[in-house]
Amino acid sequence: MFLFLSKLLPIFFYPLGLACVAMALGLLWLWKRPRWVSGAIAKRILGAILTVGLVGLLLGSNGWVSNGLLRSLEWQNIPDGELPNASAIVVLGGGIKAANYPRPWVDVSEAGDRVLHGARLYLAGKAPIVIPSGGRIDWRGGGAPESEAMAEILRAMGVPQGAIVEEPDSLNTYENAANVAEILRRDGIDGPVLLVTSASHMPRSLLCFAKQGVEAIAAPTDFIVSEQELAELSHSWQSVLLNLLPDSGRLENTTKALKEYLGLAIYRLRGWI
Repeated sequence: MFLFLSKLLPIFFYPLGLACVAMALGLLWLWKRPRWVSGAIAKRILGAILTVGLVGLLLGSNGWVSNGLLRSLEWQNIPDGELPNASAIVVLGGGIKAANYPRPWVDVSEAGDRVLHGARLYLAGKAPIVIPSGGRIDWRGGGAPESEAMAEILRAMGVPQGAIVEEPDSLNTYENAANVAEILRRDGIDGPVLLVTSASHMPRSLLCFAKQGVEAIAAPTDFIVSEQELAELSHSWQSVLLNLLPDSGRLENTTKALKEYLGLAIYRLRGWI
């Protein structure tokens, strides 16, 4: 139940969900109590409700807001020089869709950079094994565990089967860390691990692994905000205008950042970090 509620309830705190709630309340008021709207106070209340929804959408889809929020997460753990060798490479699930019909093979979305970066680190000789970590939620696409799909991609990129240790049961970041820690203890793997996940997800991930007693070295990937994107925000009057106007991609990026900040708060309350 916690897993389901953790996916459902935050929706109403994100810009799109908040706007939908505001508009629904406004329409309900107009439908149920149309006479109330004629009063000055009622009009102000209705206007405030609708303003909250509109402002939330405009801010959430603003280029400076979305880039600023994501940058505050993504740029926390940028490696200072070349990554060191480690005892294992841990790749957290995300962005890999199961090979469900009509897909000819597993699909890789933007966050799928994680498994590509993990394979690259292995092929560079950074660690002797790769641990793809992630299960699959039945009511969110279903299919084989994400670790299995990641293992397919790793093998296709040249990582031998004997160097892959799957963790197929975790359904959130806390379980990623707890299950991988158990594998490391079980197999007697000592020393630091390279932790591969999306840059915006890295702060919460590092804290989860530290809580489990695992020394994890950040190896972030899937950066959405680069120096070039930041420079282009105010490059010309055209870019300024476009960054002020609503954009669904920027709204999604803002939601990603808010999800991480909300996740940090909830994980801290639960004692997971």
